[in-house]
Amino acid sequence: MQLFLLLCLAVVAYTYVGYGIVITILVALRRWIKGRRPLPADDSYSPPVTLIIPAYNEMDCLPAKLSNSRALDYPAGQLRFLFVTEGSTDGSTAYLEALRDAGDSQISVLGGTERAGKVAAMNQAMQHVSTPLVVFSDANTQLNARAIRNLVRHFYDEGVGAVAGEKRIEVFDTEAAAGAGEGLYWKYESYLKRKDAELHTVVGAAGELFALRTRLYEPVETDTLLDDFMISLRIAGRGYRVEYEPEAYALERPSFSIVEEKKRKVRIAAGGFQSIRRLLYLLNGFRYGWLTFQYVSHRVLRWAVTPFLLPLIWLANLALVLGIEPLSPLAYGFWVLLFIGQCAFYGAAWLGYRLEHRQLRVKVLFVPFYFTFMNGCAILGFQRYWRGNTSGIWEKARRANDLQLAK
Repeated sequence: MQLFLLLCLAVVAYTYVGYGIVITILVALRRWIKGRRPLPADDSYSPPVTLIIPAYNEMDCLPAKLSNSRALDYPAGQLRFLFVTEGSTDGSTAYLEALRDAGDSQISVLGGTERAGKVAAMNQAMQHVSTPLVVFSDANTQLNARAIRNLVRHFYDEGVGAVAGEKRIEVFDTEAAAGAGEGLYWKYESYLKRKDAELHTVVGAAGELFALRTRLYEPVETDTLLDDFMISLRIAGRGYRVEYEPEAYALERPSFSIVEEKKRKVRIAAGGFQSIRRLLYLLNGFRYGWLTFQYVSHRVLRWAVTPFLLPLIWLANLALVLGIEPLSPLAYGFWVLLFIGQCAFYGAAWLGYRLEHRQLRVKVLFVPFYFTFMNGCAILGFQRYWRGNTSGIWEKARRANDLQLAK
């Protein structure tokens, strides 16, 4: 029992802390041996780009998104906007078509009355792209001025197949615990992505902002829940690098509430299990080498292993404390302290959950609350996937700024 518990603890520690340490060391060694990969020194490399923006019922966001897109620092004649509004019922299509018909040649609109889902819309949109590069961005995000330039410069290297931008969460001091926890999570995730890219390749792009070579796009199954992840990993599996560009970022508000964040996390977790099944071939380390190491360490363990180990660790620790097997006084004291620590951690998570419902936020509780919440959602996501609930059409999540728009 002690050996089992120690192995489980080691896996969890490696998943959330150890991998960050290991990859930091590996990147430092790589820099010492090979140096950093060079990038173009100027902005002369600016090929034609299509910015695809899925916009199902996003009328509240479209004026701000258009203003932001037009302000991007990229030659106007080289940047086109393709809005995909399929199935929208809030006037989004009519609004964009009116701008196009008024002479805005930069805008194209792909409408339609039937809502087939984001993935089907993206597959259809790619059939209308003639530029060598395409960038995907969500309608409810704001990009920094040089986002397109900073993404595009990586494609100067023919070995780069896609580039992931950075997702940043705009969190205020009064933010909900779910939103604050999400912001902390993405800061650490961004650090890991920077190291992943420098070692070999990013293992999964964020759909808020990522770019790819048009010719490398493969139509995605329409029931796919994590289209951005599948697209980028399949490109990496074909031998191309997926780079990471932290100076191209999409700013987004966190989820409106715990309920909204839970729905989003459960869907992502279900998509994680779906992706693992469809990308089983990437587990062949003899063929994919570093990609397999990064994929297992950064994704598979976090999605499919550690969430299930956490309750097992608690139960095994409880069994040792109750005397299921003889222990030395020193070993028994260690396991008692560990059990007390676990109970205190989960107690803090529960307290954070209760206070959140009373609109009381204590920052010291954000980490235990969000950690427990995230792993609980992963288990619920597995249940959703197991039951076959993997439709590519889902209800649009409410973000924190939706309340202000509603007012």
